Amino acid sequence: MNQADQIDDAQMRQAQRELSRILSGLKQEIPIFLFTRGGKNDVFNDAARQALRFFRQLTDKIVLREYDLNHEIARKMGIDNSPTLVFDPDRYNIRWLGAPMGEEGRIFLEALLRIGTGKSDLNESAMGVLKKIDQPRHLKVFVSASCPYCPQQALNALKAAVAKPETISLEIIDIQANAEMADQYGAHSVPQTFANDVLTALGAQTEELFMASIDKMEQQTIFIPESDADEVECQLVIVGGGPAGLTAGIYAARSGLDSVVVEKGVLGGQVALTPVVENYPGMKGIGGKTLVDIMVTHALEYVQIFPGEEVVDIAPGEPIVVQTSRRKFKTKAVLLATGATHRNLGVPGEARFSGRGVSYCATCDGPLYRGKRVFMVGGGNSAVTEALHLHNMGVQVTLVHRRDRLKAQEVLVNQLLANSIPILYNTEVKEIIGENRVTEVVLLDNKSGVTASQPADGVFLAIGYDPAVDLAKKVGLELTEEGFIKHENFRTNIPGIYVAGDVGGGTKQIVTAAGYGSEAALAVFEDIINPYWKKK
Repeated sequence: MNQADQIDDAQMRQAQRELSRILSGLKQEIPIFLFTRGGKNDVFNDAARQALRFFRQLTDKIVLREYDLNHEIARKMGIDNSPTLVFDPDRYNIRWLGAPMGEEGRIFLEALLRIGTGKSDLNESAMGVLKKIDQPRHLKVFVSASCPYCPQQALNALKAAVAKPETISLEIIDIQANAEMADQYGAHSVPQTFANDVLTALGAQTEELFMASIDKMEQQTIFIPESDADEVECQLVIVGGGPAGLTAGIYAARSGLDSVVVEKGVLGGQVALTPVVENYPGMKGIGGKTLVDIMVTHALEYVQIFPGEEVVDIAPGEPIVVQTSRRKFKTKAVLLATGATHRNLGVPGEARFSGRGVSYCATCDGPLYRGKRVFMVGGGNSAVTEALHLHNMGVQVTLVHRRDRLKAQEVLVNQLLANSIPILYNTEVKEIIGENRVTEVVLLDNKSGVTASQPADGVFLAIGYDPAVDLAKKVGLELTEEGFIKHENFRTNIPGIYVAGDVGGGTKQIVTAAGYGSEAALAVFEDIINPYWKKK
Protein backbone atom coordinates (compact mmCIF):
# COMPACT_ATOMS: atom_id res chain seq x y z
CA MET A 1 0.00 0.00 0.00
CA ASN A 2 1.53 3.31 -1.08
CA GLN A 3 1.47 6.49 1.01
CA ALA A 4 -1.56 7.97 -0.78
CA ASP A 5 -3.56 4.80 -0.18
CA GLN A 6 -2.52 4.81 3.47
CA ILE A 7 -3.73 8.42 3.84
CA ASP A 8 -7.05 7.57 2.14
CA ASP A 9 -7.48 4.52 4.37
CA ALA A 10 -6.76 6.56 7.49
CA GLN A 11 -9.23 9.23 6.44
CA MET A 12 -11.88 6.56 5.82
CA ARG A 13 -11.38 5.04 9.27
CA GLN A 14 -11.57 8.50 10.82
CA ALA A 15 -14.81 9.21 8.96
CA GLN A 16 -16.29 5.91 10.12
CA ARG A 17 -15.34 6.64 13.73
CA GLU A 18 -16.99 10.05 13.49
CA LEU A 19 -20.16 8.55 12.00
CA SER A 20 -20.19 5.90 14.72
CA ARG A 21 -19.94 8.64 17.33
CA ILE A 22 -22.82 10.57 15.74
CA LEU A 23 -25.01 7.48 15.47
CA SER A 24 -24.30 6.46 19.05
CA GLY A 25 -26.89 9.06 20.04
CA LEU A 26 -29.73 7.06 18.52
CA LYS A 27 -32.25 6.16 21.23
CA GLN A 28 -34.51 3.69 19.46
CA GLU A 29 -34.52 1.09 16.73
CA ILE A 30 -35.10 2.21 13.17
CA PRO A 31 -37.06 -0.35 11.13
CA ILE A 32 -36.20 0.06 7.44
CA PHE A 33 -38.00 -1.83 4.68
CA LEU A 34 -36.11 -2.18 1.38
CA PHE A 35 -38.22 -3.05 -1.66
CA THR A 36 -36.51 -4.04 -4.90
CA ARG A 37 -37.15 -5.93 -8.12
CA GLY A 38 -34.44 -7.75 -9.99
CA GLY A 39 -33.81 -6.36 -13.46
CA LYS A 40 -35.24 -2.97 -12.55
CA ASN A 41 -32.72 -0.31 -11.52
CA ASP A 42 -30.21 -2.96 -10.43
CA VAL A 43 -27.43 -0.38 -10.04
CA PHE A 44 -29.57 1.57 -7.57
CA ASN A 45 -30.79 -1.63 -5.87
CA ASP A 46 -27.20 -2.68 -5.19
CA ALA A 47 -26.25 0.82 -4.08
CA ALA A 48 -29.12 0.85 -1.59
CA ARG A 49 -28.01 -2.51 -0.14
CA GLN A 50 -24.40 -1.34 0.13
CA ALA A 51 -25.41 1.89 1.88
CA LEU A 52 -27.55 0.01 4.37
CA ARG A 53 -24.78 -2.52 4.97
CA PHE A 54 -22.33 0.32 5.62
CA PHE A 55 -24.56 2.09 8.13
CA ARG A 56 -25.52 -1.14 9.88
CA GLN A 57 -21.82 -1.65 10.63
CA LEU A 58 -21.86 1.68 12.46
CA THR A 59 -25.01 1.18 14.56
CA ASP A 60 -27.10 -1.73 15.76
CA LYS A 61 -30.25 0.39 15.77
CA ILE A 62 -31.08 -0.30 12.10
CA VAL A 63 -33.48 -3.24 11.67
CA LEU A 64 -33.53 -4.13 7.97
CA ARG A 65 -36.14 -6.12 6.10
CA GLU A 66 -35.92 -6.62 2.34
CA TYR A 67 -38.82 -7.63 0.12
CA ASP A 68 -39.48 -8.07 -3.56
CA LEU A 69 -41.97 -5.69 -5.16
CA ASN A 70 -44.25 -8.71 -5.74
CA HIS A 71 -44.49 -9.38 -2.01
CA GLU A 72 -47.84 -8.86 -0.29
CA ILE A 73 -46.33 -6.21 2.01
CA ALA A 74 -45.25 -4.16 -1.01
CA ARG A 75 -48.76 -4.37 -2.45
CA LYS A 76 -50.27 -3.47 0.92
CA MET A 77 -48.04 -0.38 1.19
CA GLY A 78 -48.56 0.59 -2.43
CA ILE A 79 -44.87 0.29 -3.31
CA ASP A 80 -44.11 -0.01 -7.03
CA ASN A 81 -40.72 1.69 -7.44
CA SER A 82 -37.41 -0.15 -7.20
CA PRO A 83 -35.59 0.55 -4.98
CA THR A 84 -37.80 2.05 -2.27
CA LEU A 85 -36.84 2.51 1.35
CA VAL A 86 -39.61 2.82 3.95
CA PHE A 87 -38.60 4.18 7.36
CA ASP A 88 -40.35 3.08 10.55
CA PRO A 89 -43.82 2.79 8.97
CA ASP A 90 -45.56 2.29 12.32
CA ARG A 91 -44.69 5.84 13.39
CA TYR A 92 -43.93 7.79 10.21
CA ASN A 93 -44.82 7.98 6.54
CA ILE A 94 -41.36 8.56 5.08
CA ARG A 95 -40.16 6.89 1.89
CA TRP A 96 -37.05 7.12 -0.23
CA LEU A 97 -37.34 6.28 -3.91
CA GLY A 98 -33.76 5.60 -4.94
CA ALA A 99 -30.46 4.92 -3.17
CA PRO A 100 -28.45 7.17 -0.82
CA MET A 101 -25.44 7.77 -3.06
CA GLY A 102 -23.17 10.83 -3.21
CA GLU A 103 -24.73 13.91 -1.63
CA GLU A 104 -27.80 11.84 -0.80
CA GLY A 105 -25.75 9.99 1.82
CA ARG A 106 -26.03 13.14 3.95
CA ILE A 107 -29.80 12.99 3.63
CA PHE A 108 -29.83 9.34 4.69
CA LEU A 109 -27.73 10.11 7.76
CA GLU A 110 -30.11 12.91 8.73
CA ALA A 111 -33.06 10.53 8.29
CA LEU A 112 -31.44 8.08 10.71
CA LEU A 113 -30.78 10.82 13.26
CA ARG A 114 -34.29 12.30 13.13
CA ILE A 115 -36.10 8.97 13.22
CA GLY A 116 -33.70 7.34 15.67
CA THR A 117 -34.10 10.15 18.20
CA GLY A 118 -37.71 11.06 17.42
CA LYS A 119 -36.65 14.72 17.46
CA SER A 120 -37.16 17.04 14.52
CA ASP A 121 -34.88 19.80 15.88
CA LEU A 122 -37.01 22.38 14.10
CA ASN A 123 -36.39 25.91 15.29
CA GLU A 124 -39.18 27.66 17.16
CA SER A 125 -40.29 29.89 14.29
CA ALA A 126 -40.52 27.03 11.81
CA MET A 127 -42.35 24.87 14.32
CA GLY A 128 -44.85 27.67 14.87
CA VAL A 129 -45.69 27.68 11.16
CA LEU A 130 -45.86 23.87 10.97
CA LYS A 131 -48.29 23.70 13.88
CA LYS A 132 -50.75 25.87 11.94
CA ILE A 133 -51.04 23.31 9.12
CA ASP A 134 -54.18 21.32 9.89
CA GLN A 135 -54.73 19.63 6.54
CA PRO A 136 -52.64 16.69 5.19
CA ARG A 137 -49.55 17.53 3.17
CA HIS A 138 -47.97 14.82 1.06
CA LEU A 139 -44.50 16.07 0.20
CA LYS A 140 -42.34 15.03 -2.70
CA VAL A 141 -38.75 16.29 -2.72
CA PHE A 142 -36.83 15.55 -5.93
CA VAL A 143 -33.08 15.15 -5.40
CA SER A 144 -29.96 13.82 -7.09
CA ALA A 145 -26.65 12.38 -5.93
CA SER A 146 -24.66 15.29 -7.37
CA CYS A 147 -26.73 18.12 -5.89
CA PRO A 148 -25.08 19.89 -2.92
CA TYR A 149 -28.28 21.83 -2.14
CA CYS A 150 -30.61 18.84 -1.99
CA PRO A 151 -29.67 17.69 1.55
CA GLN A 152 -30.83 21.00 3.01
CA GLN A 153 -34.27 20.82 1.38
CA ALA A 154 -34.69 17.11 2.12
CA LEU A 155 -33.76 17.77 5.75
CA ASN A 156 -36.48 20.43 5.97
CA ALA A 157 -39.00 17.87 4.75
CA LEU A 158 -37.68 15.17 7.11
CA LYS A 159 -38.02 17.52 10.06
CA ALA A 160 -41.61 18.29 9.10
CA ALA A 161 -42.49 14.60 8.68
CA VAL A 162 -40.95 13.70 12.06
CA ALA A 163 -42.40 16.68 13.91
CA LYS A 164 -45.96 16.17 12.65
CA PRO A 165 -46.34 12.60 11.32
CA GLU A 166 -50.14 12.70 11.54
CA THR A 167 -50.22 15.48 8.93
CA ILE A 168 -46.98 15.30 6.91
CA SER A 169 -46.00 12.39 4.68
CA LEU A 170 -42.84 12.41 2.60
CA GLU A 171 -41.26 10.88 -0.48
CA ILE A 172 -37.62 11.69 -1.27
CA ILE A 173 -37.25 10.93 -4.96
CA ASP A 174 -33.97 10.42 -6.82
CA ILE A 175 -34.50 11.78 -10.33
CA GLN A 176 -32.00 9.37 -11.90
CA ALA A 177 -33.61 6.28 -10.42
CA ASN A 178 -37.08 7.64 -11.19
CA ALA A 179 -36.69 9.48 -14.48
CA GLU A 180 -40.30 8.90 -15.54
CA MET A 181 -41.62 10.44 -12.34
CA ALA A 182 -39.25 13.37 -12.73
CA ASP A 183 -40.58 13.89 -16.26
CA GLN A 184 -44.16 13.67 -15.00
CA TYR A 185 -43.55 16.49 -12.52
CA GLY A 186 -41.17 18.45 -14.72
CA ALA A 187 -38.49 18.09 -12.05
CA HIS A 188 -35.51 18.49 -14.34
CA SER A 189 -33.58 20.61 -11.87
CA VAL A 190 -33.18 19.85 -8.19
CA PRO A 191 -34.15 20.26 -5.49
CA GLN A 192 -37.83 20.71 -6.24
CA THR A 193 -40.56 20.32 -3.65
CA PHE A 194 -44.21 19.49 -4.19
CA ALA A 195 -46.99 19.44 -1.60
CA ASN A 196 -50.11 17.53 -2.63
CA ASP A 197 -48.67 17.60 -6.17
CA VAL A 198 -48.45 21.42 -6.17
CA LEU A 199 -45.00 22.92 -6.71
CA THR A 200 -44.09 24.81 -3.53
CA ALA A 201 -40.36 25.39 -3.94
CA LEU A 202 -37.63 25.54 -6.55
CA GLY A 203 -34.25 25.23 -4.85
CA ALA A 204 -33.25 25.00 -1.21
CA GLN A 205 -34.91 27.06 1.51
CA THR A 206 -34.51 27.92 5.14
CA GLU A 207 -36.65 25.93 7.58
CA GLU A 208 -39.02 28.84 8.06
CA LEU A 209 -39.55 29.44 4.34
CA PHE A 210 -40.01 25.71 3.70
CA MET A 211 -42.76 25.46 6.32
CA ALA A 212 -44.38 28.69 5.14
CA SER A 213 -44.37 27.40 1.55
CA ILE A 214 -46.12 24.12 2.38
CA ASP A 215 -48.54 26.08 4.57
CA LYS A 216 -49.44 28.60 1.84
CA MET A 217 -49.08 25.97 -0.92
CA GLU A 218 -46.84 28.24 -2.97
CA GLN A 219 -43.21 29.28 -2.77
CA GLN A 220 -42.55 31.89 -0.11
CA THR A 221 -39.54 34.15 -0.42
CA ILE A 222 -39.93 36.20 2.76
CA PHE A 223 -40.48 34.89 6.27
CA ILE A 224 -41.82 37.26 8.89
CA PRO A 225 -41.87 35.93 12.46
CA GLU A 226 -45.24 36.14 14.17
CA SER A 227 -45.80 37.90 17.46
CA ASP A 228 -48.30 36.81 20.09
CA ALA A 229 -48.02 40.03 22.09
CA ASP A 230 -51.39 41.56 22.99
CA GLU A 231 -49.87 45.02 23.38
CA VAL A 232 -46.82 46.61 21.76
CA GLU A 233 -45.22 49.88 22.81
CA CYS A 234 -43.17 51.81 20.25
CA GLN A 235 -42.47 55.31 18.98
CA LEU A 236 -43.90 55.01 15.47
CA VAL A 237 -46.58 52.81 13.92
CA ILE A 238 -46.48 52.80 10.13
CA VAL A 239 -49.78 51.71 8.61
CA GLY A 240 -49.11 50.21 5.19
CA GLY A 241 -46.38 47.97 3.84
CA GLY A 242 -45.88 49.38 0.36
CA PRO A 243 -42.78 51.25 -0.87
CA ALA A 244 -43.63 54.34 1.22
CA GLY A 245 -44.26 52.39 4.42
CA LEU A 246 -41.27 50.07 4.08
CA THR A 247 -38.92 52.95 3.27
CA ALA A 248 -40.30 54.95 6.18
CA GLY A 249 -39.60 52.00 8.45
CA ILE A 250 -35.97 51.85 7.37
CA TYR A 251 -35.40 55.60 7.76
CA ALA A 252 -37.26 55.85 11.07
CA ALA A 253 -35.34 52.96 12.61
CA ARG A 254 -32.02 54.27 11.34
CA SER A 255 -32.90 57.58 12.99
CA GLY A 256 -33.27 55.76 16.28
CA LEU A 257 -37.06 55.48 16.44
CA ASP A 258 -38.54 52.21 17.69
CA SER A 259 -40.87 51.55 14.75
CA VAL A 260 -43.23 48.88 13.41
CA VAL A 261 -45.02 48.35 10.12
CA VAL A 262 -48.60 47.03 10.03
CA GLU A 263 -50.05 45.78 6.74
CA LYS A 264 -53.51 44.25 6.30
CA GLY A 265 -53.02 43.01 2.75
CA VAL A 266 -50.16 42.12 0.43
CA LEU A 267 -46.78 43.56 1.36
CA GLY A 268 -45.62 45.86 -1.42
CA GLY A 269 -49.11 46.92 -2.37
CA GLN A 270 -49.61 47.52 -6.09
CA VAL A 271 -45.92 46.91 -6.80
CA ALA A 272 -46.29 43.23 -5.86
CA LEU A 273 -48.84 42.88 -8.67
CA THR A 274 -46.78 44.69 -11.30
CA PRO A 275 -45.32 42.30 -13.91
CA VAL A 276 -42.14 44.24 -14.65
CA VAL A 277 -40.70 47.43 -13.16
CA GLU A 278 -38.37 49.23 -15.56
CA ASN A 279 -38.02 52.70 -14.06
CA TYR A 280 -36.80 52.09 -10.53
CA PRO A 281 -33.23 53.47 -10.22
CA GLY A 282 -30.62 50.75 -10.33
CA MET A 283 -33.13 48.16 -11.60
CA LYS A 284 -33.29 48.24 -15.38
CA GLY A 285 -35.93 45.55 -15.41
CA ILE A 286 -37.19 43.63 -12.38
CA GLY A 287 -40.36 41.78 -11.45
CA GLY A 288 -42.56 43.72 -9.07
CA LYS A 289 -42.72 40.85 -6.58
CA THR A 290 -38.94 40.49 -6.67
CA LEU A 291 -38.50 44.19 -5.98
CA VAL A 292 -40.93 43.93 -3.06
CA ASP A 293 -39.01 40.98 -1.64
CA ILE A 294 -35.83 43.04 -1.73
CA MET A 295 -37.56 45.93 0.04
CA VAL A 296 -39.16 43.71 2.69
CA THR A 297 -35.92 41.87 3.37
CA HIS A 298 -34.15 45.20 3.83
CA ALA A 299 -36.89 46.59 6.08
CA LEU A 300 -36.87 43.48 8.27
CA GLU A 301 -33.30 44.28 9.24
CA TYR A 302 -34.63 47.39 11.00
CA VAL A 303 -38.30 47.05 11.89
CA GLN A 304 -40.79 44.44 12.98
CA ILE A 305 -43.51 43.84 10.39
CA PHE A 306 -47.02 42.73 11.33
CA PRO A 307 -48.61 41.30 8.14
CA GLY A 308 -52.24 40.34 7.86
CA GLU A 309 -53.39 42.86 10.47
CA GLU A 310 -55.94 45.54 9.76
CA VAL A 311 -55.90 48.77 11.73
CA VAL A 312 -59.48 49.23 12.89
CA ASP A 313 -59.12 52.34 15.03
CA ILE A 314 -56.68 55.10 15.96
CA ALA A 315 -57.26 57.07 19.16
CA PRO A 316 -55.18 60.28 19.22
CA GLY A 317 -53.60 61.23 22.51
CA GLU A 318 -50.46 60.72 24.56
CA PRO A 319 -49.85 57.95 23.76
CA ILE A 320 -51.72 57.39 20.51
CA VAL A 321 -53.49 54.02 20.68
CA VAL A 322 -53.65 51.99 17.48
CA GLN A 323 -56.03 49.03 17.58
CA THR A 324 -55.61 46.29 14.98
CA SER A 325 -57.56 43.14 14.31
CA ARG A 326 -55.09 41.26 16.53
CA ARG A 327 -53.51 43.59 19.11
CA LYS A 328 -53.05 47.10 20.49
CA PHE A 329 -50.13 49.46 19.85
CA LYS A 330 -49.22 52.42 22.05
CA THR A 331 -47.10 54.92 20.18
CA LYS A 332 -45.97 58.53 19.94
CA ALA A 333 -46.73 58.84 16.23
CA VAL A 334 -48.62 57.17 13.39
CA LEU A 335 -47.68 57.33 9.72
CA LEU A 336 -50.45 56.48 7.27
CA ALA A 337 -49.05 54.93 4.10
CA THR A 338 -52.20 53.07 3.11
CA GLY A 339 -51.74 53.60 -0.61
CA ALA A 340 -54.53 53.29 -3.13
CA THR A 341 -56.87 50.59 -4.44
CA HIS A 342 -57.94 49.58 -7.92
CA ARG A 343 -60.57 51.81 -9.45
CA ASN A 344 -63.66 50.04 -10.75
CA LEU A 345 -65.50 50.65 -13.99
CA GLY A 346 -68.87 50.44 -12.27
CA VAL A 347 -70.57 48.77 -15.24
CA PRO A 348 -73.04 45.87 -15.17
CA GLY A 349 -71.32 42.50 -14.88
CA GLU A 350 -68.06 43.80 -13.39
CA ALA A 351 -68.76 42.80 -9.80
CA ARG A 352 -70.58 39.62 -10.79
CA PHE A 353 -67.70 38.29 -12.86
CA SER A 354 -64.86 39.47 -10.62
CA GLY A 355 -62.57 36.46 -10.39
CA ARG A 356 -64.51 34.72 -13.18
CA GLY A 357 -63.26 36.67 -16.15
CA VAL A 358 -62.83 40.14 -14.69
CA SER A 359 -59.34 40.67 -13.32
CA TYR A 360 -57.20 43.49 -11.98
CA CYS A 361 -53.87 41.64 -12.17
CA ALA A 362 -52.29 40.29 -15.34
CA THR A 363 -49.47 38.69 -13.35
CA CYS A 364 -51.89 36.73 -11.18
CA ASP A 365 -54.47 35.66 -13.74
CA GLY A 366 -52.84 36.09 -17.15
CA PRO A 367 -51.63 32.47 -17.55
CA LEU A 368 -55.26 31.30 -17.36
CA TYR A 369 -56.00 33.15 -20.60
CA ARG A 370 -53.20 31.86 -22.79
CA GLY A 371 -54.58 31.49 -26.32
CA LYS A 372 -57.80 33.31 -25.36
CA ARG A 373 -59.17 36.73 -26.20
CA VAL A 374 -59.25 39.48 -23.58
CA PHE A 375 -59.69 43.24 -23.40
CA MET A 376 -57.36 45.42 -21.32
CA VAL A 377 -59.11 48.63 -20.25
CA GLY A 378 -57.00 51.73 -19.62
CA GLY A 379 -54.51 54.04 -21.26
CA GLY A 380 -51.78 54.67 -18.72
CA ASN A 381 -48.49 52.99 -17.92
CA SER A 382 -50.12 50.22 -15.93
CA ALA A 383 -52.59 49.28 -18.65
CA VAL A 384 -49.96 49.24 -21.41
CA THR A 385 -47.47 47.32 -19.27
CA GLU A 386 -50.06 44.70 -18.41
CA ALA A 387 -51.20 44.45 -22.05
CA LEU A 388 -47.59 43.75 -23.06
CA HIS A 389 -47.32 41.19 -20.29
CA LEU A 390 -50.47 39.39 -21.44
CA HIS A 391 -49.25 39.45 -25.04
CA ASN A 392 -45.96 37.87 -24.03
CA MET A 393 -47.91 35.12 -22.26
CA GLY A 394 -49.66 34.23 -25.50
CA VAL A 395 -52.93 35.99 -24.68
CA GLN A 396 -54.86 37.68 -27.52
CA VAL A 397 -55.17 41.10 -25.94
CA THR A 398 -56.82 44.27 -27.23
CA LEU A 399 -56.34 47.59 -25.45
CA VAL A 400 -59.47 49.70 -24.90
CA HIS A 401 -59.11 53.40 -24.08
CA ARG A 402 -61.84 56.02 -23.80
CA ARG A 403 -59.71 58.85 -25.19
CA ASP A 404 -58.07 59.42 -28.57
CA ARG A 405 -54.52 58.99 -27.30
CA LEU A 406 -52.74 56.97 -24.63
CA LYS A 407 -51.33 58.53 -21.46
CA ALA A 408 -48.57 55.96 -21.15
CA GLN A 409 -44.90 56.79 -21.61
CA GLU A 410 -43.68 56.85 -25.20
CA VAL A 411 -41.33 53.90 -24.72
CA LEU A 412 -44.25 51.73 -23.61
CA VAL A 413 -46.51 52.90 -26.43
CA ASN A 414 -43.77 52.08 -28.95
CA GLN A 415 -43.52 48.56 -27.51
CA LEU A 416 -47.27 48.20 -27.85
CA LEU A 417 -47.14 49.20 -31.51
CA ALA A 418 -44.07 47.05 -32.20
CA ASN A 419 -45.96 44.01 -30.93
CA SER A 420 -49.01 44.84 -33.11
CA ILE A 421 -51.36 44.86 -30.14
CA PRO A 422 -54.73 46.28 -31.29
CA ILE A 423 -55.89 49.55 -29.71
CA LEU A 424 -59.50 50.72 -29.65
CA TYR A 425 -59.49 54.48 -29.10
CA ASN A 426 -62.55 56.48 -28.02
CA THR A 427 -64.05 53.24 -26.75
CA GLU A 428 -65.66 52.37 -23.43
CA VAL A 429 -66.77 49.08 -21.90
CA LYS A 430 -70.47 49.48 -21.03
CA GLU A 431 -71.33 45.95 -19.92
CA ILE A 432 -69.70 42.59 -19.26
CA ILE A 433 -71.85 39.61 -20.23
CA GLY A 434 -71.79 35.89 -19.54
CA GLU A 435 -73.33 33.06 -17.57
CA ASN A 436 -70.77 31.21 -15.44
CA ARG A 437 -67.91 33.18 -16.94
CA VAL A 438 -67.33 36.16 -19.24
CA THR A 439 -68.32 35.50 -22.85
CA GLU A 440 -68.65 38.98 -24.34
CA VAL A 441 -68.37 42.71 -23.70
CA VAL A 442 -70.50 45.58 -24.90
CA LEU A 443 -68.33 48.40 -26.29
CA LEU A 444 -69.39 52.00 -26.92
CA ASP A 445 -67.78 54.20 -29.53
CA ASN A 446 -68.10 57.46 -27.61
CA LYS A 447 -67.69 59.57 -30.77
CA SER A 448 -70.38 57.92 -32.88
CA GLY A 449 -72.52 56.67 -30.00
CA VAL A 450 -72.67 53.21 -31.54
CA THR A 451 -72.53 50.15 -29.30
CA ALA A 452 -71.46 46.67 -30.35
CA SER A 453 -70.88 43.35 -28.63
CA GLN A 454 -67.53 41.59 -28.94
CA PRO A 455 -66.72 38.00 -27.89
CA ALA A 456 -64.32 37.89 -24.96
CA ASP A 457 -62.94 35.40 -22.48
CA GLY A 458 -61.84 38.05 -20.01
CA VAL A 459 -61.62 41.73 -19.14
CA PHE A 460 -58.58 43.18 -17.38
CA LEU A 461 -58.88 46.59 -15.74
CA ALA A 462 -56.09 49.13 -15.18
CA ILE A 463 -57.91 52.44 -14.96
CA GLY A 464 -56.28 53.98 -11.94
CA TYR A 465 -56.58 53.87 -8.20
CA ASP A 466 -58.60 55.44 -5.42
CA PRO A 467 -56.74 56.49 -2.27
CA ALA A 468 -57.39 54.24 0.73
CA VAL A 469 -58.74 56.88 3.10
CA ASP A 470 -61.42 55.00 5.08
CA LEU A 471 -59.20 54.95 8.16
CA ALA A 472 -58.25 58.61 7.67
CA LYS A 473 -61.94 59.59 7.53
CA LYS A 474 -62.67 57.58 10.67
CA VAL A 475 -59.90 59.36 12.57
CA GLY A 476 -61.06 62.77 11.31
CA LEU A 477 -58.23 63.72 8.97
CA GLU A 478 -58.88 66.45 6.43
CA LEU A 479 -58.97 65.41 2.78
CA THR A 480 -58.25 67.34 -0.40
CA GLU A 481 -60.90 67.97 -3.06
CA GLU A 482 -59.48 65.00 -4.97
CA GLY A 483 -59.96 62.74 -1.96
CA PHE A 484 -56.35 62.41 -0.79
CA ILE A 485 -55.19 63.04 2.79
CA LYS A 486 -54.42 66.72 3.18
CA HIS A 487 -51.01 67.44 4.69
CA GLU A 488 -48.29 70.03 5.15
CA ASN A 489 -44.86 68.48 4.79
CA PHE A 490 -46.40 65.08 5.64
CA ARG A 491 -48.09 66.44 8.79
CA THR A 492 -51.89 66.15 8.95
CA ASN A 493 -54.39 68.26 10.87
CA ILE A 494 -54.15 65.89 13.87
CA PRO A 495 -50.91 66.12 15.88
CA GLY A 496 -48.85 62.96 15.78
CA ILE A 497 -50.45 61.56 12.62
CA TYR A 498 -48.50 61.76 9.38
CA VAL A 499 -48.98 60.65 5.79
CA ALA A 500 -46.76 59.33 2.98
CA GLY A 501 -47.12 57.76 -0.44
CA ASP A 502 -50.05 57.53 -2.84
CA VAL A 503 -52.69 58.16 -0.18
CA GLY A 504 -51.32 61.70 0.13
CA GLY A 505 -51.37 62.36 -3.63
CA GLY A 506 -48.42 62.60 -5.95
CA THR A 507 -47.37 60.92 -9.15
CA LYS A 508 -48.14 57.27 -8.26
CA GLN A 509 -44.58 56.10 -8.90
CA ILE A 510 -42.61 53.64 -6.80
CA VAL A 511 -39.59 55.91 -6.56
CA THR A 512 -41.63 58.90 -5.41
CA ALA A 513 -43.55 56.80 -2.87
CA ALA A 514 -40.25 55.58 -1.43
CA GLY A 515 -38.97 59.15 -1.38
CA TYR A 516 -42.07 60.37 0.43
CA GLY A 517 -41.66 57.55 2.92
CA SER A 518 -38.13 58.61 3.77
CA GLU A 519 -39.08 62.29 4.09
CA ALA A 520 -42.08 61.51 6.26
CA ALA A 521 -40.00 59.34 8.59
CA LEU A 522 -37.49 62.15 9.00
CA ALA A 523 -40.33 64.55 9.73
CA VAL A 524 -41.57 62.22 12.47
CA PHE A 525 -38.05 62.00 13.91
CA GLU A 526 -37.66 65.79 13.90
CA ASP A 527 -40.99 66.29 15.67
CA ILE A 528 -40.31 63.69 18.35
CA ILE A 529 -36.89 65.16 19.04
CA ASN A 530 -38.06 68.77 18.71
CA PRO A 531 -41.87 68.66 18.74
CA TYR A 532 -43.29 70.45 15.72
CA TRP A 533 -46.73 70.95 17.17
CA LYS A 534 -45.45 72.67 20.31
CA LYS A 535 -43.80 75.30 18.12
CA LYS A 536 -47.04 76.19 16.33
